[in-house]
Amino acid sequence: MSFPRSGGVLCHPTSFPGRFGIGDLGKGAYDFVDWLADAGQQLWQVLPLGPTGYGDSPYQCFSAFAGNPLLISPEGLAWNGLLPHDALNDVPPFPAHAVDYGWVIDYKQRLLRQSFAYFKEHGSADQHQGFAWFRAQNADWLDDFALFMALKGYFGGGSWHDWPREVRLREPAALADHREKVAAEAEYQAYLQFVFNDQWSALKRHAAERGIQIIGDVPVFVAEDSADVWANPDQFRLDSEGNPTVVAGVPPDLFSATGQRWGNPHYNWDVMRQDGFQ
Repeated sequence: MSFPRSGGVLCHPTSFPGRFGIGDLGKGAYDFVDWLADAGQQLWQVLPLGPTGYGDSPYQCFSAFAGNPLLISPEGLAWNGLLPHDALNDVPPFPAHAVDYGWVIDYKQRLLRQSFAYFKEHGSADQHQGFAWFRAQNADWLDDFALFMALKGYFGGGSWHDWPREVRLREPAALADHREKVAAEAEYQAYLQFVFNDQWSALKRHAAERGIQIIGDVPVFVAEDSADVWANPDQFRLDSEGNPTVVAGVPPDLFSATGQRWGNPHYNWDVMRQDGFQ
């Protein structure tokens, strides 16, 4: 099989221009796709799109499956009836050429929570049905992720290694008790993934219509502080307390004389093989 010679541009959505302090999946993204097509290009390369943690690196995400809520377009929410238009009138004077993550996170979280409340009160029957369908179709990862993020907030935002031992190790009684405590927040986290998926899917359709293929850049490992590791500890090389027994990195090279310690836990290939690498 041969591939045609193609050209394109690497540009993460955070880099798009816009009013809201960080590039998103709204007008800036559509304009970029149109610009690529008009320039005769075929490819748009993105970095990982997952929800970032400490350091805001797309290579250390809270999930290998979830999308980053900071990339949700506020204008897209308003266009789809998931946010009142006047909610976008008072936008802070964000820097034009850099992302101030602390400022952006505070502003966008308030806006996204307003969107969730608006959806619950004013969302159409089709939108509520779509949300229920999305949750059902993605339950294999979404339930654990939404609970993980809700618990992370409940316990102060730190790593899951700092949670109470019975929750950290997912003891059934403790997990059931805390699942009930954070149910409302878990629903909110699932909603964020619903609207992210809706906007990202629409953007991908537009790119396909303009003849632009989107290619990604996937990390080799998942982050230690992630729903993936917390919810599936047997899939990784961890000790009885959930701590990695070996972590990823690279030896010394021309880039770094001392090598790099990435910190990602290694996969437990023997366990993964038993279920056909599901």
